[in-house]
Amino acid sequence: MTTQIKKYTTLLSVAVLLLGLPILAGKIADTLFVSAWDPDGAFLWISIHHIAQMVMFLILIILIKYIKPELDFGFNLKNKAKGFKFVWIFTVAFLVYTLIGFLMNYLNGSIVPYVNDLNARNVFGYLGFQLLLSGPSEEILYRSFGITILAIFFKKRILKGRLSISNLFIAIIFGLAHIGIYFSPFGLSYNIFQLIYAFILGLIYGDCYEKTGSVVYPMIIHSISNVIAVGMMMLFS
Repeated sequence: MTTQIKKYTTLLSVAVLLLGLPILAGKIADTLFVSAWDPDGAFLWISIHHIAQMVMFLILIILIKYIKPELDFGFNLKNKAKGFKFVWIFTVAFLVYTLIGFLMNYLNGSIVPYVNDLNARNVFGYLGFQLLLSGPSEEILYRSFGITILAIFFKKRILKGRLSISNLFIAIIFGLAHIGIYFSPFGLSYNIFQLIYAFILGLIYGDCYEKTGSVVYPMIIHSISNVIAVGMMMLFS
């Protein structure tokens, strides 16, 4: 098998895993979801889903690590100064951006309200999910697994070395993962702004992963961005 075929076979395989296994995790969440614990479906289903997909990819990483022990999937806290500098700069910038965006939408009367009742169970359950599970689960999938595997074959960087091809591909897949897929009947649901928004954030998370060599810092900024965005939505609702 030529190098080019290996490269694009790897890209296709990674894309299928990153887009397919979360669908399987959804089936697991359907089975384990207990409506009595979360009557509005605000947080339990998505929590089970993210735990299931995280476990599946951790198993994959362990198997790959057994075969190729030299691969580093970023489960460390190295480059602390650079990592936490990235975290606080991102947090301040994202907070300012999100606040301005919500204020503009509020003044224009175009705020999209939070879909569930703002009771204590829904608020703490969903914010807890965003804080503790969204970042760790998704960064293990897309940055720790995705970028690490693609970087074996896609070593080129563009934009004067600022952006790696592996990060670009994973950011595209991360954006596509925000398309809702339905099977009975088949259909797709998506929002163009959300896809672009996810793609840009994916580039930032990937850049943080590559510059620090640790998946911990992308986990932190991913969770922070989600908590800020959801918190603002609840506040303005």
